Amino acid sequence: MMTNNLLVCSLLVGLLSLGAAGGVQAQSATIGDAPATAADRAADSTAVQPLPWARLSAEQRTALARFEGEWDSLPAQRQNRLVRGADRWLAMDPERRTAARERFERWQDLPPEQRRLARERLRQFQDLPPEERARVRESFRKFQQLPPEQRRKLRERWQRATQAERQRMLEQRRQRLEQRRLQQQQRSPNN
Repeated sequence: MMTNNLLVCSLLVGLLSLGAAGGVQAQSATIGDAPATAADRAADSTAVQPLPWARLSAEQRTALARFEGEWDSLPAQRQNRLVRGADRWLAMDPERRTAARERFERWQDLPPEQRRLARERLRQFQDLPPEERARVRESFRKFQQLPPEQRRKLRERWQRATQAERQRMLEQRRQRLEQRRLQQQQRSPNN
């Protein structure tokens, strides 16, 4: 349980250190070398057929123009993943596209080791059970609602903490949550 909590917090802090959860997902919102999402991996595991360039819509071809010369030599799984990315891109409104471009530029500016760690954390997050992923998302949503200065202080505190200190913080948080749960149960008329 504690190792799982540490993993969840590590994932959350890793996402936060990129500026937002979307920082890692920015790769998926743009077209190209994005890591496979869980849906992409599931789709890739099934037999997929190559997609001829001519069968793509005009919008998809425009979005994927940089791949035109090599399209026929790409594996069918990558072609399909790129088309799904292009479709996500085309479905975005202009503001979301601008935000995605900015996140992608920040992603490109990260050192390779930081990108590798972010990809690893994303894979770990995708491998969590759905209820754990929901918990991480909810924690992140609450974190985003904090004032910027408080978020910065919390990030710094977590990053400075040793493994033992992080374990202690997580245990204290778990105990507080358990106390709240018990208090709510006592107040509930169904008990």
